[in-house]
Amino acid sequence: MEKYILTLDEGTTSARSLITNKQGDIIAVEQSEFTQYFPKEGWVEHDAVEIWNTQRTTLVSVLNKSKIKGNQIEAIGITNQRETVVLWNSETGLPIYNAIVWQDQRTAKLCEQMTQEQVDMVRNKTGLIINPYFSATKVQWILDNVQGARQLAEEGKLKFGTINTWLIYRLTGGEKFITDHTNAQRTLLYNIHTNDWDEELLQLFNIPKNILPEIKSCSEVYGETFAGLISKADNTRIKIASSIGDQQSALFGQLCTKQGEAKITYGTGAFILMNTGASKIFSEHGLLTTIAAAYNGEITYALEGSVMIAGAAIQWLRDNLRLVYNATETEWYAGQVSDDRRVYVVPSFTGLGSPYWDSYSRGAIFGLDRGTKREHIVRATLEAIAYQANDVISAMSKDIKKPFLHIKVDGGACRNKFLMQFQANISQGEVIKPTNIETTAMGAAYMAGLAVKYWKDVEEIKQNYAVDMSWKPQIKKEEAKNLIQGWTSAVTRTFGWVKELETK
Repeated sequence: MEKYILTLDEGTTSARSLITNKQGDIIAVEQSEFTQYFPKEGWVEHDAVEIWNTQRTTLVSVLNKSKIKGNQIEAIGITNQRETVVLWNSETGLPIYNAIVWQDQRTAKLCEQMTQEQVDMVRNKTGLIINPYFSATKVQWILDNVQGARQLAEEGKLKFGTINTWLIYRLTGGEKFITDHTNAQRTLLYNIHTNDWDEELLQLFNIPKNILPEIKSCSEVYGETFAGLISKADNTRIKIASSIGDQQSALFGQLCTKQGEAKITYGTGAFILMNTGASKIFSEHGLLTTIAAAYNGEITYALEGSVMIAGAAIQWLRDNLRLVYNATETEWYAGQVSDDRRVYVVPSFTGLGSPYWDSYSRGAIFGLDRGTKREHIVRATLEAIAYQANDVISAMSKDIKKPFLHIKVDGGACRNKFLMQFQANISQGEVIKPTNIETTAMGAAYMAGLAVKYWKDVEEIKQNYAVDMSWKPQIKKEEAKNLIQGWTSAVTRTFGWVKELETK
């Protein structure tokens, strides 16, 4: 009987379940979107119960579709959107408020009120910056603004988790309340020197320790699913054997296991990570120090740059402006114009991430004239994704004092050949796309497989990796430099937009 690994890939806009075989082939996928809530400007929420129901539905569907039984699944691996927070009543098992999403900016003013001493303390302990992007101020907001939240915490009836913790809790029927190091570190409550929750950080954000989950490695058996998860007829209890944040999962899925190897994942946002091995490199150019992985008794680190809006900009073209009917059309439209119009779209709809970290920036289009057409705006939107990624690549090059010669890519937008060629042009390095671009799901699958000895070691897994396409720069450095100057001019003009309006 052939055995498989099942991955739950819980993203920002959809939940997916994927089945992988020993060769690293994905043999079945089920995906379903869930509702995005925008109650106020800059607020982004999800219904955590809807996320659970959607994820469970895709899990059952992918097994049914592939005609694979529960007892053929060796283990489940989980990867998830990071920083998004859920607080739930441990007696009822129900959330006390909607999940507040990583993109949410409601706590910008709270972050601004921190003193320089507090900012430095947080950076030194966490490797991160104080920003609404991370979990701590979101948790603080719920505790301070949802009636009865603090009382539940005092009574020991409140639990907090990022989405991986929430899914593991539900999958095990409430038996297991755990997280992993990659997700824990993104909360601003985790000390990267002690690799544990930190009392001083908890005090700073006024968060009680008793609501936090236990921290485990990314690759170990945490428990089993409850009987009847799949159906009443199939009572198989499947081992849950990995938990890893989506960007770290993509880094591992791309097999960037050596120091200096890097990847870009183009999802709702774009995330660039470079493995720094056992070294914690503190960036001087607006990047984050993050945990890359925790397995085999070792913790490794990475430099990370976070672009808030990437694939979401293409959704904006499709759903809001209706300039395209589907995302695949953008490549065609972008190729229809080759004039010298320098149109720049800055898609800072929820503020800017690395390396700018400006919560008050908002989106803008520059360089419009009477001759500007739909094609120019579509092209400029794709280019903006590459420009933002390049801002991070440039910052990393400065931090490690070396230019990037190549970078691996994955995520939906890496199918767009125009975007990939422009990324190679603007970054002046080779862009490499693997045959299997589902590297976020594969990272969690590999971690789960290693935990249950489905794969012997990383060397065995590396035999599964194959390159599909690569792109080399087709423009000279000087031309790339001129294009980047225009982008820099455009992006800096959006800084502090919301704050400027508030002061007028």
